[in-house]
Amino acid sequence: MLLLSSCLFFYLFGPLTLPMILELQLHQILLTSCRKYIKMSRPQDPNPHRSFFPFGNPFRMISPKGSRMSPRLIAVLNAFEETLADRLRKLMPKGKDEVLSLTWMKLAMESVAETHSDIKTLIEKLELPVCDWDEKWIDVYLDISVKLLDICIAFSSELSRLNQGHLFLQCALHKMGSSKQFVRARSSLDGWRLHINTKNPRIENCCTILDSIVESIDLPKVKNSAKGKVLMRAMYGVKVVTIFVCSVFSAAFSSSAKKLLDLNVADTFLWGQAFTNLQSTVNKEIKNIFTSGRSTALKELEAVDACVKKLYSTFQDGVDAIEADASQNIAEDLGKRAEDLSQGLDLIAKEVDGFFQVVLTGRDALLSNLRASGTVFDRTAGGNVEEQLVR
Repeated sequence: MLLLSSCLFFYLFGPLTLPMILELQLHQILLTSCRKYIKMSRPQDPNPHRSFFPFGNPFRMISPKGSRMSPRLIAVLNAFEETLADRLRKLMPKGKDEVLSLTWMKLAMESVAETHSDIKTLIEKLELPVCDWDEKWIDVYLDISVKLLDICIAFSSELSRLNQGHLFLQCALHKMGSSKQFVRARSSLDGWRLHINTKNPRIENCCTILDSIVESIDLPKVKNSAKGKVLMRAMYGVKVVTIFVCSVFSAAFSSSAKKLLDLNVADTFLWGQAFTNLQSTVNKEIKNIFTSGRSTALKELEAVDACVKKLYSTFQDGVDAIEADASQNIAEDLGKRAEDLSQGLDLIAKEVDGFFQVVLTGRDALLSNLRASGTVFDRTAGGNVEEQLVR
């Protein structure tokens, strides 16, 4: 090799000198060493013709495994997420007084129910029958649905309990018609205050249920199903919004900011920024409400409680003619605010019941389709989805 190189060099450039020969030998030695090093450092490939790239195919990162979403599926998903973003923006309170008002809470529960209804529409647009669902997708849907039914029952019981306090107020106002019955009226107000301050164990249990939903909030991995990816991404949005609204309700009913949950959502979702803004605004104001010393978070309930305290103070040392007139004015104000509270609680109760029906019918429809398709999942020996998840 060295002789051949020398001859070629002589032919091209003339006779070689000693320094040239030494430099040529040095280059030859370095070239041979580099070739040996490369050969030893490269792992032996049993199939040398398997890949053109010695370090793997770089295009694999650009085109990952799994099915891609078609333009139609992307349009369906974007429509769902944009609708969800619009609903979240509509829930943004215009002022501090709107936070935890019965009107806002009614709108929030209505929004959650509509979002769950949108999932049904999404499944129809995807043309994804239940028989084609992965077992994990069914698990996600059934698990969250049964927990949401329990939460709805807890909220309904609390709304009913709060509304029962209206009877104490009506009794007190009725007895205010006669100055001789002020003592009995005060007794009714005592009963109302005791009733309102009673803790509901079902509300306390809601926090545990919500924590369990948060633990499984992450999207399950979907392989080889573009429609499945769309469904799971949409269900993630439903879960996030539902958890947020339910945590706000739990905090309001339990009068504790500790029940609030702060969820982190990526901006890659079309509704992500709207949700982050809403959650930050509402949670911050609720925390301010409790740190201010208010006995209850519900705006209308706080207004009634303030009237009760004023009216109760006039009964402390007996009632003369002047105080009786003042008491009547306070009683009239109490009557109006108590009626507003009762009507507001009724409206929220209807929305909670509507949400309950949406979840229940969706769950029943899924189970019916599973029975019709004969789909059985053996999670345990001899067990199936119906035996384990129907309560």
